[in-house]
Amino acid sequence: MNLTGKQKRFLRAQAHHLNPIFQVGKDGVNDNMIKQIYEALEKRELIKVSILQNCMEDKNDVADALAEGAEAFVVQLIGNTIVLYKESQENKQITLP
Repeated sequence: MNLTGKQKRFLRAQAHHLNPIFQVGKDGVNDNMIKQIYEALEKRELIKVSILQNCMEDKNDVADALAEGAEAFVVQLIGNTIVLYKESQENKQITLP
């Protein structure tokens, strides 16, 4: 399943007021971070992750690695901020159009 343009637009609007709850630094993406992001997505469905200036990895690679590891979708990658979405199994809060 992929997100349509309309769904991405809706999710971007929902994520606008959110603050990043994770930061990717010089160590890059690791298994522990992916596990925590997976759990956060199960609770919230929509989160922001910021990439710090000292991160050596390419931001597109970071976004892909986080999305693949957490089984989520990259809604938006703007500047150094990634918006991730994953439909929750137990805490469904967002209804996509």
